Amino acid sequence: MKLNIKYIAPLLGLAMIATSCSKSYLDLKPYNSVLLTDAIKSEADLQVALAGTYSSLRSTNLYGRTLPVRGDLQADNTFITTGNSGRYISMNNYVFTSADGDANGIWTSGYVAIKNANTVINSGLGGTANINQYIGEAYAIRALMHFELVRNFSQPYTVDPNAAGIPIVTTFDQNLKPSRPTVKDVYTQIIADLEKAYTSMTLYRGTGYMSKYAARALEARVYAAMGDWTNAKAMATDVITNSGFALVPATSYVNYWGNPAAQTTTKNETFFEVVSEALNNNGFDQIGFIYLTTGGGYGDVLATPELAGLYSATDVRKNLCAVGARTGQAGTVYLCQKYINAAGSGDHDDTKVMRLAEVYMILAEANYNLGDIVNANLNLNIVAKARDLSFAGYASTGAQVLEDILTERRKELAFEGQRFFDLLRLKRSWTKVKNQNPLTTVAVAPGNAGSLLPIPQAELDANKSMTQNPGY
Repeated sequence: MKLNIKYIAPLLGLAMIATSCSKSYLDLKPYNSVLLTDAIKSEADLQVALAGTYSSLRSTNLYGRTLPVRGDLQADNTFITTGNSGRYISMNNYVFTSADGDANGIWTSGYVAIKNANTVINSGLGGTANINQYIGEAYAIRALMHFELVRNFSQPYTVDPNAAGIPIVTTFDQNLKPSRPTVKDVYTQIIADLEKAYTSMTLYRGTGYMSKYAARALEARVYAAMGDWTNAKAMATDVITNSGFALVPATSYVNYWGNPAAQTTTKNETFFEVVSEALNNNGFDQIGFIYLTTGGGYGDVLATPELAGLYSATDVRKNLCAVGARTGQAGTVYLCQKYINAAGSGDHDDTKVMRLAEVYMILAEANYNLGDIVNANLNLNIVAKARDLSFAGYASTGAQVLEDILTERRKELAFEGQRFFDLLRLKRSWTKVKNQNPLTTVAVAPGNAGSLLPIPQAELDANKSMTQNPGY
């Protein structure tokens, strides 16, 4: 902070006066703020702080829009329309700078959410089932945010676990200048937090809150990202066997996505979703508006014909990647229909973060990598046949089993932000569609600089311990 010289003399005078006063003068607390140690004194206080932590996940930079959009846009699932509102152009074109606004937004909002989770975790309260539940939920959120940050700003674990990770922040210190530990170190912290969350939580408060098996499902995803298939199988098996959750049947699948309300007692499919509601939402910056072409939506992001072509005529998921219209966009247009409630009064889509269908496919991939082809096909077919009642099922052998799993993951998790990270962890190359008509593409190979977001320049300027990613 720059100090104006005309204030120096008065400040020195105050300092001299202070030395002659009692010590209590120096111990006065700020009149316009509350210290963290004083802010959370009860279970009710803790619940309020946790509500703020959940609210931070709704940021447009996080699950409000950018995280799920990036996971498809930088892969082979979606592209930016010819006429657009100017959003996510850098992602679509694979051209970033250290001043990129989306990268800065993910970084800043991610660490704000971690700071909020730490406030709950470090409150010092404990002893009741409710308090333990709330603290366990905060551990799960902290793990989730470290996971999103490390996979957006660092090399995949399967590529180089010793590469530079992202700062691990577990306490609040405004003077902290953290460096970058290894990717492996970050994943170790994530797993530790998820184990703590799993053992702390005993209550189910609905899909808008973290729960024991939401943490376990996330842990399965984390182990899959690490290529640790033994532990991925163990986590997924625990979830499927013990959670009590069930897949949504084909007849309810479209309505499942079209219903904007979070579940409170039922256990259909969704383990955890970031909730928006009439008074708490991102307005025109919520996820639906980037896909919708009606009701004031930008309609900026369309599905690629390749993705749309994967769905059979009898696959219920085809309804969520449907033919539509977009002014100024030539050719056949395919629209995402997973977030359709952005324009209605009081209707705001939640962002689903962890679902049972993904856990089945993690188990399928784990069994494939552990040499159990029979059960890999069995697990995969549970999802595939639930979505397409006419599908006879997969019966592949050898390497084709993995290709089947990846295809099914692509169809099931489209527009949920997972495809890009599947391609990265498996060290795949792909063709990124930048524009459909005329067709413009860019070849993306392992190690492409645009695959890692740049560390924000503001962070580098403020923290000399921080290092930039290669290529920026």
